[in-house]
Amino acid sequence: MSRSLFAKKPLDVLLEEMKGESRLRRILGPVQLTSLGVGAIIGTGIFVLTGVAAHDKTGPALMLSFVVSGLACIFAALCYAEFASMVPVAGSAYTYAYATLGEMMAWIIGWDLVLEYAVASATVAHGWSHYFQDFIHIFGWTFPEAYSNSPIDYDAATGHIVSTGKIFDLPALGIAVVITAVLVKGIRESASFNAVMVGVKVAIVFFVIGVGVFYIDPRNWTPFAPYGFGGLTFFGKTIWGITDAGGQPLGVMAGAATIFFAYIGFDSISTHSEEAKNPSRDVPIGIITSLLLCTVLYIAVSAVLTGMVPYNKISVDAPVSNAFQQAGLPWARYLIAFGALTGITSVLLVMMLSQPRVLLAMARDGLLPKSFFGAVHERFRTPWKSTILTGIFVSILASFLPLGILADLVNIGTLLAFVIVCAAVLIMRKTNPDARRPFRAPLGAFVPLAGMTICLLLMFSLPVANWYRLFGWLAIGMLIYFAYGRKHSTLESEIEKYAGAAKGKRP
Repeated sequence: MSRSLFAKKPLDVLLEEMKGESRLRRILGPVQLTSLGVGAIIGTGIFVLTGVAAHDKTGPALMLSFVVSGLACIFAALCYAEFASMVPVAGSAYTYAYATLGEMMAWIIGWDLVLEYAVASATVAHGWSHYFQDFIHIFGWTFPEAYSNSPIDYDAATGHIVSTGKIFDLPALGIAVVITAVLVKGIRESASFNAVMVGVKVAIVFFVIGVGVFYIDPRNWTPFAPYGFGGLTFFGKTIWGITDAGGQPLGVMAGAATIFFAYIGFDSISTHSEEAKNPSRDVPIGIITSLLLCTVLYIAVSAVLTGMVPYNKISVDAPVSNAFQQAGLPWARYLIAFGALTGITSVLLVMMLSQPRVLLAMARDGLLPKSFFGAVHERFRTPWKSTILTGIFVSILASFLPLGILADLVNIGTLLAFVIVCAAVLIMRKTNPDARRPFRAPLGAFVPLAGMTICLLLMFSLPVANWYRLFGWLAIGMLIYFAYGRKHSTLESEIEKYAGAAKGKRP
């Protein structure tokens, strides 16, 4: 049993699969891939979660939190880039785990990626809803109160779920439905739509930095770290730093774990390796370029935001546009709210674009029903059935669950994925030292080891409740794996098929 559970998918088989039929259309170049990365990264994290982190956890030291999260992502990105150049097929971290850690770990990471993409999409839809309602309020319009938010929320002070008196979040549901329709149509249309939105939101971010810098009051940066530089806990036990009345960790590390959501998305580029024109070159370029660009922008925006407004007066719901209003620039609220709305839309598009491609890879291996999750539309060449299912799942979560619970669940799930990818790089170098690596993460073992270390530190900087939710989510996944995936796995037949084909080619 142990051999079947941890049986690995040979690199040769992965590469041979690329030659099969029902592959996705290769139309994405480095500019489009970078645009997808920026589209996935800049959105809810910078326009919404910066307010939560600065106000409740870090103060002006939010800038350092972005540096810490950025370092974790840079190390992980280099590992993703190395793998993506070696194995340019759909599936991202799931595929990498299958080749290095075995089938069961591949299933765990694939199931974990549902947290990163589908649950993240629901979180982003919530952020979109907040800015949409803020945007229409500028024009004197109001949305029906009963349909403006989720029916429940998480009270950090008491640690309990409380009722909001709302029915469901209608704007969040609506945007998820619209994006699903766009994604079913095709990757070319989705990428073009995303490129336009990326251009708009990057312009708005530069506007925030360029104009906001003239309204910075250095006195707002004092005290720089009112909650300290710590925030590390171990299953509820404080290791470094302080906690609030509800036992939530506070400080730079706790803030880094919270705003880590702002970086989620760069790895989604690797899920589109199969649709890249020259994946071994273009995917690493897209991953690294988008991440470096966004890290610089994040640090600059957080410096401007905390410099314009005292940290304890930063709005939690719409921090950037509200900061300009407090600075006496109410007209800027129009531009920023529109840019935020556009930016968050592009994040939602890329996240919901990525999830079906992970499910597609799992279905090809028999771990999910191939007739449904592996179905590629004859005309659009998109995984249309799983795209629609993803849209339904996202709509339900976004309508009924609060942003806080969803965001932290996404953070811990994504950090786990990054830890596994960094470990998988070390294993692949040991087991396949002679494999072709068009891109190789520099500095030997330092990069993957540093990525694993920082990501684990950030995982322990999240409230302990997130660990319990993660364990519960993984337990559900394991039930599905043993009930269906393990019985229907095609790994052995694929290896035999490839071995027979290779034997037949010999003279």
